[in-house]
Amino acid sequence: MRSPPHVSVVIVSHNRPKNLRRLLVSLRYLTYPDFEVIVVSDINPIEVFPDLWHVGRIKFTALESPSIAIARNRGLKMASGDIVAFCDDDAVPEPTWLSHLVAPFDDTKVGAAGGHVRGRNGFSFQSKARCFDRFGRERELRLEGTEPRVFPGTEDLGIKTEGTNCAFRRAALIELGGFDPAYHYFLDETDLNYRLGLAGWKTAIVPLAQVHHGHAASENRSANQAPKTLFEVGASKGYFMARHGYPAGVALAAEAFCAEQKNRLIEFMVRGELAPEKIPALMTSLKRGLAEGRTRTGNKLILTMAGGKGFHPFQNGISPSETIYIAGPARVANKMKNTAIEHAKHGELATVLQFSWTALLHRQVFMDCGYWLQTGGIFGRSRQSDSFFSFRNLSSRAVSEMRRLNDVRPRGKLVLWKETD
Repeated sequence: MRSPPHVSVVIVSHNRPKNLRRLLVSLRYLTYPDFEVIVVSDINPIEVFPDLWHVGRIKFTALESPSIAIARNRGLKMASGDIVAFCDDDAVPEPTWLSHLVAPFDDTKVGAAGGHVRGRNGFSFQSKARCFDRFGRERELRLEGTEPRVFPGTEDLGIKTEGTNCAFRRAALIELGGFDPAYHYFLDETDLNYRLGLAGWKTAIVPLAQVHHGHAASENRSANQAPKTLFEVGASKGYFMARHGYPAGVALAAEAFCAEQKNRLIEFMVRGELAPEKIPALMTSLKRGLAEGRTRTGNKLILTMAGGKGFHPFQNGISPSETIYIAGPARVANKMKNTAIEHAKHGELATVLQFSWTALLHRQVFMDCGYWLQTGGIFGRSRQSDSFFSFRNLSSRAVSEMRRLNDVRPRGKLVLWKETD
């Protein structure tokens, strides 16, 4: 039986130490047995988080530029794995994320793989399978079921992976010279997806390789995702269209993109998340970016298969084999939380299912101290396909949620708390 390939997980982090710490804590619970962690950041986690489990095994390199493409290339230079995976610092992967994401690389023609991304509530999807054209215009790629699907790229259609949930064969990245540094923010991975397709590599879409993405605030956007500036978005779009689009279609595509972005800003305004007077300045920054992006030039990174500093396994072959589900009513929330924390201290994967006697919609989040917390009404829905009200008792609802999570977390045992406990 062939051993699983070495995987390098690259994390780029800028000015978000709390998010970075939570992500690093979550990596302890990945079921994949053989991966290293590379952090490209303006803080050294080895110095800032000395109490963190196995922090000494992390490969660290300083973030010298806020450009996402340059930062990812720095991580790529340090990678020693056969596969290089990327996850953003404001995201948290499900425990089986890497196991699912890496599996399609058994096909030697697969050069990239991407999974699905869940939003802030932990249930609705922020992004699924998508494809794009030569102007970077995206559309949904409809898939049935949860099995991975492999697609070729063409001159007119690329297969998209999300920057916060993707992996690449390192040999393919080296062949193509990594990420194009002309993309400071936005479309850097889309450009790479397109070039991979042109070079003959295939892309796998892996529905069960899932991460939860929080969209934390940054220099470019607020915590509610409203943009602070659209300059770099415009610049990346202008550069992408100039490089890959048909010259006769660039002006029309740029006009459509501006209209799309203006509609998006109006939606923020209607929700009360963006002041009306900010819209003209944001649109001006977008148009300046589009013009500047058309003049940019990129450089091909010179890489070798030698990698950096050897392979440093993060878990040293230790990974969780089961999930401990702790379920009960909200009245015993503190007891369930303390039980989960104790399991987390011993490296055990715990999920708390905290139910109220209502039909409230469910939410789930990974807690900073190392366990998953799901809250919601015992009669409420946790999937869009569920009815708004479904009569359940505590035990049957807990078992139902365990079954729902079987695809993304290791199967395990149930500890049931009652109101009298």
